[in-house]
Amino acid sequence: MTSSTPRNEELFDRARQLMPGGVNSPVRAFGSVGGTPRFMVSAKGPYLTDADGQEYVDLVCSWGPALLGHAHPAVLEAVHAAVDRGLSFGASTPDEANLAAIVKERVSAVERLRMVSTGTEATMTAIRLARGFTGRNLVIKFAGCYHGHADEFLVQAGSGVATLGLPDSPGVPPAATADTLSAPWAAVIRESPALKPSPGVTTPMLAGAASVITAAMLGPCSAKAASTASRSL
Repeated sequence: MTSSTPRNEELFDRARQLMPGGVNSPVRAFGSVGGTPRFMVSAKGPYLTDADGQEYVDLVCSWGPALLGHAHPAVLEAVHAAVDRGLSFGASTPDEANLAAIVKERVSAVERLRMVSTGTEATMTAIRLARGFTGRNLVIKFAGCYHGHADEFLVQAGSGVATLGLPDSPGVPPAATADTLSAPWAAVIRESPALKPSPGVTTPMLAGAASVITAAMLGPCSAKAASTASRSL
């Protein structure tokens, strides 16, 4: 049977010889869904085109940055102008403060902000700030939510072992996640062991936590349940 994605398969075979799993992000390997990863070669507006010429509606939007679609004329003009001035300086630039002012104007809760390159860095920075401000070490995350690639966040949901803060990702030492607790969403949240007193502790874990990490991606949880969980905390 002739493959419908021969070029994608060729690219994946080559990539696997050069990179672990053939990808630079595990979710791109298609390991949980099967099939051959698609290698994108171009994009325009809301559409992506892979190496075999197949076109797709882009529902990922580069995980956020492509909110205006791909190759938007105004975006291209701004990017070209920036590239002409230099790609990277390793120093402060005026546009950093300009961007910060735009974010502050549009998000009323923001007073000041620190810009980072990835979501992992953002979560690590937020947790460090929360721990420094509160003087507490415990962090509570919710079941099924991904908060980045740092060791302390790789406590997965759905088992008693995870609730106790034990890592289930190879290469993560138990000490790295000892202060990370996992709790389920919504109706059962108050019954979670993560939120009850533990041996030698007289108050619920929630009262002793530096931070509770929430996530926009809720998985099977409904928006109503997420709202209920937020109010209960």
